[in-house]
Amino acid sequence: MATKIYNKLVRDLIPDIIEKSGNECRTRILSDEEYLKMLDAKLDEELLEYHQDQSIEELADLLELIQSATIARGYTLEELESVRAEKAKKRGGFEKKIFLIDVTEQIN
Repeated sequence: MATKIYNKLVRDLIPDIIEKSGNECRTRILSDEEYLKMLDAKLDEELLEYHQDQSIEELADLLELIQSATIARGYTLEELESVRAEKAKKRGGFEKKIFLIDVTEQIN
């Protein structure tokens, strides 16, 4: 038998999937503080995976993690959407593909 070490946050059904495949796994429940740290680490991991293959599946993973981090930090998904919409209203979105080269400041 070979044991592979993961030490990472996984989706809720992964242990069941592993056991149904005939394998065994060990898990533990994270503290709230550990959970926030592991969410951040998982966001980094999934962003890297998105950069590598740019698939819709990786975007979905990122969205799932953003939603989980929002709730874990005490916000609601409605608050997140409200903040996103307000920023888009005040500063715009990214649809126009504008690339800022530089800014020359006026000296008074």
